[in-house]
Amino acid sequence: MVKNQTVYEINDFKLDNESLLLQETLFHNANGYIGIRSVFEEGYPEGFESVRGQYINGVYDITKISRAEQLYGLITEKQTLVNVIDTQSIKLKIGDENFSMFEGTVLASKRWVDTVKGITGRYVKWRSPSGKELELNIKRMASFSQLTLFTIEYELTPLNFSGFITLESNHDANVKNYVNPEDPRTAAYGRQYMIPLKCEIHNGISFITSTTSKSDIQVCTCVKNVLSQEADRLFFIDNNNAICQLTTLASKGEKITLIKYTVFCDSIRCTNAREQAGIEIDYALSIPLEEYYKKQEEYLKEYWDNCCVNIDGDDELNMAVRYNLFQLIQSVGKDQYCNISPKGLSGEGYEGHYFWDTEMYIQPFFTVTNPSISKKLIEYRYETLDMAKEHSRILGHKKGALYPWRTIMGRECSAYYPAGSAQYHINGDIAYSIIAYYLATKDIAFIQEKGAEIVFETARLWLDVGNYHKGKFHINGITGPDEYTCIVNNNYYTNLIAQYHLRWAVIFYEILKLTGQFRKVTSKIGLTESEIAEFKKASDSMYLPYDPDLKINPQDDSFLQKKKLNLDSVYRKDSPMFMRYHPLFIYRHQICKQADTIMAYLILEDAHSEETMLNSFNYYEKITTHDSSLSKCIFSIMAARLGMDQKAFDYFGNSALLDLHDLFHNTRDGIHAANMAGSYMSIVYGFGGFRLKESGIWFSPILPEKWNSYSFCIRYENSRIRVTVNRGENIFTLECGTPKPIYVYGVEYLLKDKLVISQEANRHSWLNM
Repeated sequence: MVKNQTVYEINDFKLDNESLLLQETLFHNANGYIGIRSVFEEGYPEGFESVRGQYINGVYDITKISRAEQLYGLITEKQTLVNVIDTQSIKLKIGDENFSMFEGTVLASKRWVDTVKGITGRYVKWRSPSGKELELNIKRMASFSQLTLFTIEYELTPLNFSGFITLESNHDANVKNYVNPEDPRTAAYGRQYMIPLKCEIHNGISFITSTTSKSDIQVCTCVKNVLSQEADRLFFIDNNNAICQLTTLASKGEKITLIKYTVFCDSIRCTNAREQAGIEIDYALSIPLEEYYKKQEEYLKEYWDNCCVNIDGDDELNMAVRYNLFQLIQSVGKDQYCNISPKGLSGEGYEGHYFWDTEMYIQPFFTVTNPSISKKLIEYRYETLDMAKEHSRILGHKKGALYPWRTIMGRECSAYYPAGSAQYHINGDIAYSIIAYYLATKDIAFIQEKGAEIVFETARLWLDVGNYHKGKFHINGITGPDEYTCIVNNNYYTNLIAQYHLRWAVIFYEILKLTGQFRKVTSKIGLTESEIAEFKKASDSMYLPYDPDLKINPQDDSFLQKKKLNLDSVYRKDSPMFMRYHPLFIYRHQICKQADTIMAYLILEDAHSEETMLNSFNYYEKITTHDSSLSKCIFSIMAARLGMDQKAFDYFGNSALLDLHDLFHNTRDGIHAANMAGSYMSIVYGFGGFRLKESGIWFSPILPEKWNSYSFCIRYENSRIRVTVNRGENIFTLECGTPKPIYVYGVEYLLKDKLVISQEANRHSWLNM
């Protein structure tokens, strides 16, 4: 249930195993560097399943891939996100009774996530089997001001007794990754990837240094337990588990607080993880926890000032979107050594790999709200550019770079190339994100420094993978976004984004010719005028499939030749097709897992006629299963764009509530981060009609019938603009920065302070333009 519009909470939460696994995800803590699943400090009963994970973004180990037939170029190993440590454990003993929600009587309980304060919590009022009653208030925080820091504030109050209690805090290096061999979205086998090297205790602080088994990455974690009153303290190490036992006298009605500090350091980011961990814990202990809470709230205030979406008229959806946006800032990497995975740092689904989700779903959010974060995400791609060039050579290309479909450190991790490495559109996706960052910020210095080099090297690949046939440039033997249709010729989305990519490579070349850094970029990669001419020729000559009879864009050259399936006969809400049908069966039919051609209409709507987009939407909607969480948000946006308001709203609701309602039945494995960004896009790019174009920023707002109003913010260049959509009118407010031209329903205005623009008549004219 929803308490208010900034706190998501569940009262009297369920204690069955499936509900607890879901809650481990929903109430996890993260800050882009570390992620901690929300497991009970005291643990679960024997036999309960748990994903007791703590992760560092970008820290991975290597796993071998076994094949019966090893063909040239197919990967033999992959990276996987590792569970690095377990510092969550705090066991409470009252006399000779152990606290457990599964014993005695739970009188009241609550779990919550506070999106203003940036903390999660658990409250329990409990009666022991012998009748002793207590209250527990537990608050957790992954700090945004000190990314290495995770805290647990464990507060207990005896309600009807006094007596001795013991708190046992563990720092355990004996951890393994989760395994589910029946689900291809999780690891098929698990093992202990982190090998403890040294476990030590100095001045009441435990340090554990471990190393990955194959990738040679060291991680040092350290823990300090601070109790609010005097206690007998016992420290010891048992099989790489550093244990701190605190025994103290509890008095009826008086609170006792244990603060458990954990810091994480890794050898990717620092030369000596053990030394840096000591520095980090000393710094953490020098600042009161209340000060950290204050800094957490200050960080989030700035975040919400730039990105907050408010819906008046639907509390549940308003809270869902707020929750989703909070998860994005928790999940996204904050430096060039990492990115954001489909599950963020909330679980081990997809093994922590980074996909195109970043560029096509998550960056469209950050680029227009917190562009400095988008910049870091692009920097990660720049750091791995050399490995993208290496990947290109493995796949037979003489020049250019091809980014891997899924990766952590930069090398391909996709074991199934038809739905993995064959998705060459990843190059266009990355270029698209760089172009969007430039359009939103005009940060030409960053394009000179890093962005242009990525765009040029990835553009080179299109010239090698494609070829001319009867005067048109064709791209054959690739896979588009729809993973139910693999290894095809002329996927519409891929060809369209390649065309856009090549055209912008030419534009950036011309822009950079006007700067002093032009020769630095071109000489580094040996870029020539003749290559630029080839980029332009290929872009101008790009073949884009069109069927004159149906008046739609076919998804690829052979898509319309395939048999059709009755969607009702194959669709199951609780089980995607790829879990029940052989890939070849799926590939032979007109069936789509997700938005593909419809996605192309979103990102480059001006390349198509209204008639073609509408016909195509109606055609593909009937054959799309939405088995991917990336799909419904795109259909929502395009339904809004094409005047199907109620359909847009229905798709949006399914997208926004996907994790909170566990609509895919797999949120236990982690959040669906790209879909969360998609819920933002459904409002801003869908109902708000926002588009970031070469000509500027465009809006064409609509108001869903069930809402009273909604509002959102856009950062564009040096300005922040708030858009409020009421019944019958739209209000555009320049909150900071310089005046900006904006387009509303196709008409240009200069926003100096505030503009009020009527809705219905203007929108009707816009749809009929």
